[in-house]
Amino acid sequence: MENEKISDEFWIRADEIIELANKQIMIAPIENVSSSILYAAARFNTFNIGTFSKNVKEMKKDKTKAIEYFTDQYRKMLTENIDEYIDNYKLHRAE
Repeated sequence: MENEKISDEFWIRADEIIELANKQIMIAPIENVSSSILYAAARFNTFNIGTFSKNVKEMKKDKTKAIEYFTDQYRKMLTENIDEYIDNYKLHRAE
């Protein structure tokens, strides 16, 4: 993702989801909110996969490939974000 041109709309959508998560951590533990976000992403990505499948047979056939794609994308995004957080730790943790 780091080498790709990412649209402004992408960042707006991501920021809106993060804003909702930040509101939720005011009333729920951060680890619970994090789990909810992961679950929501899994559900939504399943819907995405189903939307592009012609039928259930095709969806079953492409299941492993889809799981590999989404887990690879998540791993890359998580790695980039952890690296950025480490590089700017004092800024992120400033109180």
